[in-house]
Amino acid sequence: MKRTLMIVAVAVSMGMSAYAMTMTMKRNAEPAPTNSIASVNQTPAPDLTYAAEKAVNSVVYIKVTAHGRTRTMQYRDPWEDFFGDFFGRGNGGAPQQRQYKEPDRKGAGSGVILSADGYIVTNNHVVEDADELTVKLNDNREFKARIIGTDKNSDLALIKVEAKDLQPITVGNSDALKLGEWVLAIGNPFSLTSTVTAGIVSAKARTMGGGGVESFIQTDAAINPGNSGGALVNTRGELVGINAMIYSQTGSYAGYGFAIPVTIMNKVVSDIKQFGTVQRALIGIVGTDVTNYIDQQKEKDKEVDLGTTEGIYVSEVSSDGAANEAGLEEGDVITHIDGKKVTKFGELQEIMATHKPGDKVVVTYLRKKGVKKATLTLRNAQGTTTAVESISDDELGVSLAALTEAEKKELSLRNGLVVKAVRDGKMKEAGVTKGIIIMQVNDKVMNTTEDFYEAVKAANMTSDRVLWIRAKTQSGINRSFTVELSDPKKK
Repeated sequence: MKRTLMIVAVAVSMGMSAYAMTMTMKRNAEPAPTNSIASVNQTPAPDLTYAAEKAVNSVVYIKVTAHGRTRTMQYRDPWEDFFGDFFGRGNGGAPQQRQYKEPDRKGAGSGVILSADGYIVTNNHVVEDADELTVKLNDNREFKARIIGTDKNSDLALIKVEAKDLQPITVGNSDALKLGEWVLAIGNPFSLTSTVTAGIVSAKARTMGGGGVESFIQTDAAINPGNSGGALVNTRGELVGINAMIYSQTGSYAGYGFAIPVTIMNKVVSDIKQFGTVQRALIGIVGTDVTNYIDQQKEKDKEVDLGTTEGIYVSEVSSDGAANEAGLEEGDVITHIDGKKVTKFGELQEIMATHKPGDKVVVTYLRKKGVKKATLTLRNAQGTTTAVESISDDELGVSLAALTEAEKKELSLRNGLVVKAVRDGKMKEAGVTKGIIIMQVNDKVMNTTEDFYEAVKAANMTSDRVLWIRAKTQSGINRSFTVELSDPKKK
């Protein structure tokens, strides 16, 4: 019987501050017999109470509300049609429209306080659809929160509450974690606030095949729905990861939890604060673990000798990327970045996630078993080394609003955003005028203003940085516009 494993995103919280922690050793009153194996070289379990007490006040409970949308549905009333026809009234059997409001959706997750003035890190999937955010501290105080920025690729988000003298967590070093090291997860599973669970580091740089930046810390500390965005901390009470996922057949904890390392978190938070978006540095290759490549070749009855069984096999080199410029080729095997050993793709992703476009890195690689080195200047998705900043409303120069149900009925449209005002900016330069109804942007159907800004954000991180807009005039004439998000003078 085939069994399917589900990857379920959940919230896990755990936070602690950095202090040295003493380990207690329990000794027997009587010495064990000399032939007793059980008492030889026993490793004592650490005392986690100090770390838990220090961390719990840095972990928050996040309540999320997504307002239900008002929608229009078509229906037929057979009785109305019958009696209408019978008495000479009715609409001839034509479908009628009725409005209904979807119920509000509520959710919850966890977050970790990063600064005394109210910056809090959590998961993107906790807050991405939120219309309202409420943060509850461990002392039961509540604050309204606003989203500073999100990054879907790393599944991280930065939010803020207007408060002072909060207790920030001490951020540690996830690179220093070792397999078998004890860690704590603190969060709010199933709305059980301030819950602490313990376990060990089961693996590092784990990839799950879900896309985006993946280099997870795997732990057997219990993580359940409601823990997302919480903290994974070490025995010194230092934050080492933001818990994000579980691997389960049921949707609840089954022994495997995954946290985003703070090496990635630090970069994402810094970029959101400085640029409004994450500066993602790319080598410019497509690759896989050497072990995966060897296994794939064995399935084809091919023997492969790359000179190593660890590293990243380069299966493709982008023509406009940093690797191509430095001379890397298909078939090369990357083994080190800046002298740091790279054994699998998750490790490479984590290293890249800490760099920005324009940074230089020294790549050590094998070509036909021979060792080579090259210095790469990392680039962004646009193929440049300059910082990509978020596009502001002022730069776009447009004010939008979703069509009301009355407007949809009048214009015979099912969706769309009407341009309420246009001022100097990129939309005006492209020819967009007041009253135009935007139907679609880069294949994304426009129902809400959030749809538009999501499309802008996605396009801003692509190589061409262009919005392809399909629209209609108030009279129903189809129009199209091309909006350049980049400055043509800088191309």
